[in-house]
Parts: sequence; C-alpha cells; structure tokens
Amino acid sequence: MRERLERLIAEMVDRGILFEDAVSAFERAFIDRVLERHEGNLSSAARELRIHRNTLSRKRAEQKLRR
Repeated sequence: MRERLERLIAEMVDRGILFEDAVSAFERAFIDRVLERHEGNLSSAARELRIHRNTLSRKRAEQKLRR
C-alpha cells in the first residue's frame, strides 16, 4: 500500500499537480468509495469515516458527489 501511494505521489508531483488539487481528488475518491460501500447511507458511511454525518454531508456537497 505504501509503495503504491508513494508511486502515485511521485507521478502527481512529476505532472505538476498542485497539493490542493491532489488533496481534493483524494478526499473525493475516498468518500465516494466509502459511500458506495454503504450504498449511499450517510450515517453508516460517516461512522466508518469517523466524522460527523453533517460533515460528510457538507463534504459530499462540496465534492458534488451524488451518492
């Protein structure tokens, strides 16, 4: 896992992707995956992410996720 992450980071740095864009893309993909696992159920996804349901709802809106 660590090696894959380091390769991904190296690729993003080499491509000139900005830190803010990388963090946003990671957050979006991570949240989307957890929401998929919980079939869009915000409460159970928030528990797995260990964040408040309202925080997840806000992040979902910010990232324009549909689930």
